[in-house]
Amino acid sequence: MELNRLLLLTSFLLHLEEGRASPTRFICDNRLIQKYIEEAKEMEKRMGQCQMLPALSCPMVLPLVDFNLQQWKSKPNETKRREILCDLALLVGAVAGAQGQVTQDCWARQLSQLHQHANSFLRLLQTFGWEAGPWELGCSLSSTEESQVTSIFLTYRQLVQGKLRLFFRELAKDLCQQGQGGGRDPPCRTW
Repeated sequence: MELNRLLLLTSFLLHLEEGRASPTRFICDNRLIQKYIEEAKEMEKRMGQCQMLPALSCPMVLPLVDFNLQQWKSKPNETKRREILCDLALLVGAVAGAQGQVTQDCWARQLSQLHQHANSFLRLLQTFGWEAGPWELGCSLSSTEESQVTSIFLTYRQLVQGKLRLFFRELAKDLCQQGQGGGRDPPCRTW
C-alpha cells in the first residue's frame, strides 16, 4: 500500500520541473492545476474529432459538481477533500462504465485518458496530507444520470476547474505561507 502511494505521488511530481519535486511544491505551484485544467479543455476539444457517438445504452451516474462559493469557503478542508473524493469516485465509475459501452477507438482513447487523470486525482487526494488513516467512502452527494459521453468530460472539467482548483488554493494558503514564499518562485539571481 505504501509503495502504491509513493508511486502515485512520484507520477504527479514528474510533471514538475526537476529539482522542485515536493508535495508542498505541488500545492504551492498553481501551474500544475492550471495544466490539468487546460488538459481537461483539450480532451473536450478532441472529442469533436471523434465520430458522433450514439447515446449510451446504460446511462452513467455522474456527480453534480456545481456548488455555492460561500458555502464551499465555509467548509473545513477535510470536508472539501471528502466531497471531492466522492465526486471523483463517482466520476471514475462513470468513465469505467462508459468504457465498457464504447467501441470506437477515438472515444475509447479519450475515455482512457480521462480515466487515468481522474483516477490519479482520486488516489492523490486519498493519500495526500492527512494521516488519519485510510479513506472510506461515505458519500451522500447529488448525482444525475447521463447518456451522453460528452457529459462525463464536461463534469470532469467543471470539477477540476471548480472544486479542485479552489481546494488546492485553500491548501496553498496554509502550506505555502510557512516558509515557502507564498507559493511563488524566488527571483533568479544573475550574479
